[in-house]
Amino acid sequence: MTHRRAAALFGAALLFALPRPARAVELQTGLFERTFTDADGKEAKYMLFVPHDYNGDKLYPLVLFLHGAGETGNDGQKQSYVGLGPVARMQAKTFPFFILLPQSQERSWQADGKDAQRALAMLAEVQKNYKIDDKRLYLTGLSMGGFGTWSLAEKYPDRWAAIVPVCGGGDPDKAKDIKDIPCWIFHGDADTAVPVDRSRKMFQALQDAGGKPKYTEYAGIGHNSWEMAYNTPELYEWMLQQHK
Repeated sequence: MTHRRAAALFGAALLFALPRPARAVELQTGLFERTFTDADGKEAKYMLFVPHDYNGDKLYPLVLFLHGAGETGNDGQKQSYVGLGPVARMQAKTFPFFILLPQSQERSWQADGKDAQRALAMLAEVQKNYKIDDKRLYLTGLSMGGFGTWSLAEKYPDRWAAIVPVCGGGDPDKAKDIKDIPCWIFHGDADTAVPVDRSRKMFQALQDAGGKPKYTEYAGIGHNSWEMAYNTPELYEWMLQQHK
């Protein structure tokens, strides 16, 4: 064997022996489950929707969605089957927002409660791990989550580019604190679980405080007004126009 051939064979053997570069991990998009771990090591499951075209090269808007009382639990997925989750599933290839869907464990989204504070910590984690536009953070929720939307807006009015409370209620006395947040309220006038007057009063209080909220009231619709609200294409067009 010549020296040249021996060197070639040695080089080939060395090439096969060297570790090959790992393939790039494919970025997960669509709606999927994640686990959040708090400072005490306690875990909580949540759902996250990542737009189909996300590749980390630009900032994306994000919607924080708060579910209703019926989806309370710790399975991590139930909250994705009512409200905004089904819309994201149906429009998975085109829906332009990140959606964070935390799950209440204590049946409350009041701003000072554990569930709401955990949701904000999850939001911070998503903002850290993805390219999220902090000037386009939107807050919405239905029923118990509608109350939570008002509560979190009242406590953190500077965080949200817009809020969309659905069949919930807030504190009219605090309307002056949130009058400058773009707001679109939805409610059904036949709602027997949360009286429509709760939304009417917030709408009027915001107007009296100098705000310019939008309000959609569905005639003859009961508590499930979220089905119509979240299937309103103009809602998402409107949200995308709102920037801090």
